[in-house]
Amino acid sequence: MYVYLTSGTPEFMESIQQKHNNENMILLYGADKTVLLHESEKKSVFATPKSYEIVHQVGQLEQNGFYALNYIPVKEESHLVFEDNFLKVIEKLKEEPGFNSYRLLRPRPFQDEAYISLTVWNGPHSFEAWKASPTYKETFEHPKKNINGVDTGNIFVSHPYVKTYTTTKLEEDEEE
Repeated sequence: MYVYLTSGTPEFMESIQQKHNNENMILLYGADKTVLLHESEKKSVFATPKSYEIVHQVGQLEQNGFYALNYIPVKEESHLVFEDNFLKVIEKLKEEPGFNSYRLLRPRPFQDEAYISLTVWNGPHSFEAWKASPTYKETFEHPKKNINGVDTGNIFVSHPYVKTYTTTKLEEDEEE
């Protein structure tokens, strides 16, 4: 299974989603851009998408919720060590209040590109509560030191970063 991402103006992304309403596409509104996410077993309908293979998944992606995309830059030669150890830590997500679904996405092609740890939450408050948890701090704030007991000093290209999105344009709908 694959995830494809493309971005543009809200109106253009909405028109693509409407044109391909038989495809599993999620429209994500961010502070700086609008992203259209296409989850499929076949080739994307997007002209020039960012392409990812799903390494691990929990739950279904739906056109509701608060989406957090954690970009984790991993060296190509270290991707297997990263995946194996990251999956052990990320299993703890299922227990977090407000958690809905998850995807670990491996970039295609893989050339020192960033993985995406995509999480979907009930709202921004659930995501912020998870960010304050020890699991989040261990996994994302100090990843060069340790992932599940493994020294990861040479795995990462740079520090991870997060981009968040809602599935509605209105700010008042973003609250839990």
